[in-house]
Amino acid sequence: MPVTTNSLVGKTRKVAAPLFAAAALIVTFAFLSGHNSAHAAAAAASGPLDDSSVSSLVALDNAVEAVAARVTPAVVNVQVTSRVSADQTSDDGNGQNGGDSPQDLPPGLRQFFFGFGGQGMQGMKPQPQYEHGIGSGIILSPDGYIVTNDHVVNGATQIRVTMDDRRVFPAKLIGVDKLNDLAVIKINASNLPSLPWGDSAKLHPGQTVLAFGNPFGNFPFTVTRGIVSGLNRPNPYSDDPRKPGDFIQTDAAINPGNSGGPLVNAYGEVVGINTFIISGSGSFAGAGFAIPSQIAKNSVDEIIKTGAVRHGYLGISINNVMPDNASFFNLPTASGAIVSQVTPDSPASRAGLKTGDVIRTLNGKEITDSSALQVDVSEMTPGTSLELGIMRDGKPETLHATVGEFHASNTEEADNPGNGQSHGKLGLAVDNLTPDVRQQFNIPEHVHGAAVQNVRPGSAAEDAGLAPGDVILEVNRKPVDSADSFVNAIHSVPAGKDILLLVWSNGGASYRVIHPDQNPQNGM
Repeated sequence: MPVTTNSLVGKTRKVAAPLFAAAALIVTFAFLSGHNSAHAAAAAASGPLDDSSVSSLVALDNAVEAVAARVTPAVVNVQVTSRVSADQTSDDGNGQNGGDSPQDLPPGLRQFFFGFGGQGMQGMKPQPQYEHGIGSGIILSPDGYIVTNDHVVNGATQIRVTMDDRRVFPAKLIGVDKLNDLAVIKINASNLPSLPWGDSAKLHPGQTVLAFGNPFGNFPFTVTRGIVSGLNRPNPYSDDPRKPGDFIQTDAAINPGNSGGPLVNAYGEVVGINTFIISGSGSFAGAGFAIPSQIAKNSVDEIIKTGAVRHGYLGISINNVMPDNASFFNLPTASGAIVSQVTPDSPASRAGLKTGDVIRTLNGKEITDSSALQVDVSEMTPGTSLELGIMRDGKPETLHATVGEFHASNTEEADNPGNGQSHGKLGLAVDNLTPDVRQQFNIPEHVHGAAVQNVRPGSAAEDAGLAPGDVILEVNRKPVDSADSFVNAIHSVPAGKDILLLVWSNGGASYRVIHPDQNPQNGM
């Protein structure tokens, strides 16, 4: 170490002791003074704060209490009894399942509907069993019309409604909207408290909302407060890609038993119907979802008027236009809905829509994403004429279609295939769609391409959401008819370039942009 440095260190050490001692005295004095001040503050804080100090909090509390007092009397407890056989099915005499038990529901709905399970005895001949469950509902009119979720009352043999004032009424099912998971029931009563609809289209992230319901079946008429966390959310539990999403996401605590309860705004208006949660434990984990009122109101009004709901249908599967796939379709901006599949002999096919078309407008209204298009078409009356503004290979066109009617038979279902050639650039292995593969995995005859056998963990294919059982239909807008044609198409893509795949999965097709591995591994 240089001498000058040693000198400075030495001088510092000579004065360090007295400075440290002085500092210690100062700290001790400050500590004792602070300690005494803390005692004084504690003594001063023993009484309540004055009104001016907490006026904002008190005003907020008063507002929430006012909304809760207005809404709670119009929220009901819906108790359901469902008759099911020992193997959790209910036969209607024609070999058809008469209704879903809670065990048959998708995971997100099953954990959200609070069921008590069946009753039976082991070792005896199988007898009809009964499922009991509790959900929530909203009184919409003084004469007893109540909205709840379809999955709450599905398969019910008995429905009982308990009011906030503890009156109990039997209820009858008026009608359901399975596509949107809504149901209307009715009780024979009059002069009931009811809630008005609000406009969910006016909601904004961050806006205060309150959730009401009967969580866990043991805590009736609970209210929680939160905010709108997000809008236009898709349903991760949807069993049909054609079902519209557009859900409201909220952090207002929602738990099993809240199905069918209201999500209200600051005016006590119903802006959503609480429907499902995302949770690994089955209890609230910060993400609850509600059907927006702009969807629910139309369905409920039609059920009350006619007992059923007729939904519009085009017969297409669609994806969002994203910044990473827009260039593949020669689009100037990342907005619109990409047609990834057209059902044969559907309104869309008769209108001339093709796979790869991008729908940009509907009756002159801009389509920003696939969810908006789904909701708009779903809410149309079958037989309605519409005009579609599309981009086809970068060129604008206008098509005219007549909206069809949605039926469950319009959907397609399939399972998973696999076996074959590997391609390290993407991290997956593919195989031909042989008769054995089709039979093993129930792949329809109209699906042509290369079946995904394996996907390497951490690969580009896994990042793009590919999984064993998917079928690759196209590479960069060009058809694939075998495993060889798929591999050749991938090899023809320059290194470092993104690849657009059209993938058939779970009965529907969707476009996926895949970013190839820069350092590919051979095979798996």
